[in-house]
Amino acid sequence: MIRRARFLRPKATTINDNDDEIESRPRARLVDRMAAPERALVLVPVLTRRATAGSRDGLSIHSPEDRLTEARGLAEAIDLDIRDARIVTISEPRPGTLFGSGKVEELKAAIADMKAGLVIVDQAISPVQQRNLEQAWNAKVLDRTGLILEIFGRRAQTREGRLQVELAHLSYQKGRLVRAWTHLERQRGGAGFLGGPGEAQIELDRRMLDARIQAIKKELEQVVRTRELHRAGRRKVPYPIVAIAGYTNAGKSTLFNRITGAGVLAMDQVFATLDPTMREVKLDGGRRIILSDTVGFISDLPPSLVAAFRATLEEVVEADLILHVRDISHAETEAQARDVEAVLASLGIDTVPAHAHILEVWNKVDLLSPERRVEIEAEARFRERKPVLVSAQSGQGIDQLVTAIRDRLGAGDEEMVLTIPASEGRLMSWLHRHVGVIERTQLENGDVRFHVRVGADHKGRLMARLAESGLAAGVLRV
Repeated sequence: MIRRARFLRPKATTINDNDDEIESRPRARLVDRMAAPERALVLVPVLTRRATAGSRDGLSIHSPEDRLTEARGLAEAIDLDIRDARIVTISEPRPGTLFGSGKVEELKAAIADMKAGLVIVDQAISPVQQRNLEQAWNAKVLDRTGLILEIFGRRAQTREGRLQVELAHLSYQKGRLVRAWTHLERQRGGAGFLGGPGEAQIELDRRMLDARIQAIKKELEQVVRTRELHRAGRRKVPYPIVAIAGYTNAGKSTLFNRITGAGVLAMDQVFATLDPTMREVKLDGGRRIILSDTVGFISDLPPSLVAAFRATLEEVVEADLILHVRDISHAETEAQARDVEAVLASLGIDTVPAHAHILEVWNKVDLLSPERRVEIEAEARFRERKPVLVSAQSGQGIDQLVTAIRDRLGAGDEEMVLTIPASEGRLMSWLHRHVGVIERTQLENGDVRFHVRVGADHKGRLMARLAESGLAAGVLRV
């Protein structure tokens, strides 16, 4: 059952499509969370010349310094003891080790000095490169994809979230079996004295992973069917869905809490929340919406993770309005916005700036200097689809945002003037609960005149109630 929340005085109950906790399973972890904090070195490879099309470094729109800050933040999200984080320039990626031999030796000495047991490379590296670097440095090597998967594995709380992360993790492991093992000798098989060649260990491992992947997919199919049933139920209560999307750590959950009064975890940390949360909210004017807080995006989000979280991201696809929350105080805010738009586009969502389906919310304006604030406000005024400037932390601009949401969703609303007899108390109560009452005037004969804004979702129900009360002829269209 959905409990309702009035804007600024909310009393709402979380609507989670997957509240069931999954049973505890022993799952392989790239980093042991129960052990003491692992000493780690963070490396951000940067090409000194433009790479071929399609590579991350060649086409990256983020500065090396921002990539370094983000990579360190990702590493800190799994409680590592970061001994150093540095940018490593390379002229040409080496197929065997990514870095040149001289750089590998230089980093080997640094790793030994700081006694680091883990090296994080902020780039997707091949299984061969990972194996060779681990052997050269005598330390565990984790690439960007593996690190993000580890974070997601720790943050997922619901049954669906854990299944999705495990699916992505197993798919990632399956792709790294090639040459990643030292025990690939063939096992003895057959019924004869000497036996046949048998299967390689890699083939056994791959078959085991395939079996587990298929089992998880079957479980997820049931979760997807359940989620679709919940969506179908929400469609019967025709409240528009407003989904909050944006780059990780842009302030989405803080904004969600500010509007709904919810207690969703909101931290200055990447991927603080993963599982979607929904609340019903009543906006000023009577319109009710369902507000959805979704997982944050990030540059170079692993495709396997996007595929695994497809069911969760369907909440964004199905939304009537998407709030694209941006950290406008961040130096790389434009690059982050393009990363988010790329993920939305991969989901089949039109990201054209003028599209009515997306409303940009420029968050953290309280962190801007006065001079920068003036520049941002001037830029916002010249946008075709004007963004809303807010501070989810302080509440600044939230009223304007709620008004913008109401106006965007109410673009097809119709205004009416209704004269309701004093005896129709139930009808007047229904009007206050289901339509936007702009003005209410008490007439001398005791009747009440309502100036209301009616959405297409409630117009039919309103006309039916007026007809039941014999008031259809009294409707005056503005």
